[in-house]
Amino acid sequence: MRSMGVDGHSPPAVVVVGGGFGGLQAALKLARAGVDVTLVDRRNFHLFQPLAYQVATGALPAPEVAHPLRAIFKRYPNVRVLLAEVTGFDLAARRVQLAPVLDDETQPPPLSYDALIVAGGAQYSYFGHDEWAAAAPELKSMESLLDARRRILGAFEAAEIEQDADRRRAWLTFVIVGAGPTGVEMAGQIGEIARDTLRRDFRTIDPSESRILLAEAGDRILATFPPSLSAKAEEALGELGVTTLVRHAVVGLEPGAVTMDAPGGGQTVIDARTTIWAAGVTASPLARMLADAAGAEIDRAGRLLVAPDLSVPGHPEAFAVGDMVATAKPLMGVAPVAMQQGRYAARAVRARLAGRPLRPFRYLDKGNVATIGRARAVADLHGLHLSGFPAWVFWLALHLYYLIGFENRVFVLIRWIFSFVTRGRGARIILGELARPGGSRTPATNAPGRDASAVP
Repeated sequence: MRSMGVDGHSPPAVVVVGGGFGGLQAALKLARAGVDVTLVDRRNFHLFQPLAYQVATGALPAPEVAHPLRAIFKRYPNVRVLLAEVTGFDLAARRVQLAPVLDDETQPPPLSYDALIVAGGAQYSYFGHDEWAAAAPELKSMESLLDARRRILGAFEAAEIEQDADRRRAWLTFVIVGAGPTGVEMAGQIGEIARDTLRRDFRTIDPSESRILLAEAGDRILATFPPSLSAKAEEALGELGVTTLVRHAVVGLEPGAVTMDAPGGGQTVIDARTTIWAAGVTASPLARMLADAAGAEIDRAGRLLVAPDLSVPGHPEAFAVGDMVATAKPLMGVAPVAMQQGRYAARAVRARLAGRPLRPFRYLDKGNVATIGRARAVADLHGLHLSGFPAWVFWLALHLYYLIGFENRVFVLIRWIFSFVTRGRGARIILGELARPGGSRTPATNAPGRDASAVP
């Protein structure tokens, strides 16, 4: 790797693609490294994904789980943030092609680099049925989180005025597809909404009569946890009124109905107005784009196969990290993996600039933790298994520690304390348009001339 910038005089130029966990950690580690860093992302904020489901269930407002990227790096003059979309990589010329993301924005010029770190992340996979996305929002983007919140809260409102018993039952049926940590946490939160938060809010319906179904194709929930903790999590979900349906693979999904393969053969059709998708993921399209540019391989999940030092095969100056890559030793697609890989890639850039060798990347597994609801969680800490209140307290402390922004930490802590004491949720505002039973949409406000989809 060259020790000078692309123009021969300025500091080495490093381009970081993606402002998620991996890209953010890489940029932060390089902020004081004597290099010029350009961070490129399609969004102007970092979304703290582990708490995203709390936005979808009204526990937290959207701004409290997101932080503007420019605010994070405002004290680092050598770090530049660009709001743009990557459209291609020219690895031979060491250039990144960009496209604007705003209407009428000037076409940004290509970025030249001495070192490249790509952290494109992943997106939910509908297993070849992309049409299912219209019926079941995922929980990866801010827009989909607000959509999920609109559907969940809107279902209770629709049930309140529904006269037909079967249709009311369908409105009060919620299906979560996928029983990993996100699906379990989502199911538990909806259970708390139905049996706790909304218990006195309605006059016609009893929200506690809601059916919350957690569908999993495998033979148990939280498959990455020890079986004993999976059993405790299932018990805790049952206390919240959640029914777990293991060995139930979703084979059909449309507005108002979910079709599953039943364990004993045949199929089960569930009338449900609200379905949330939390199943498998696939790598960001940037993985294939980078693989095509390098002549490298991708696996079945679309992840780029990288070298032991996380470099792109044949291009030691380019690194790829996070959910979009596959390593020799399979790793889970969780935030700690992306964070450690991002920090390692930054160290690798600094080491090569200094002419120092660096050992291959090695992931330090600190354990798994998942929350189910108020004072309910499970944690697997290398043989130390926690459940219930102790695991929940550990989960709270862990997420507050890693949440970006001191202000966000304070506000989230205050809201959690308030929610614990009052059992309330302060972000239960329905924004945008509500879906009619027939699939059309109606404005969420009766104020004439107001854009109901605009978020204030």
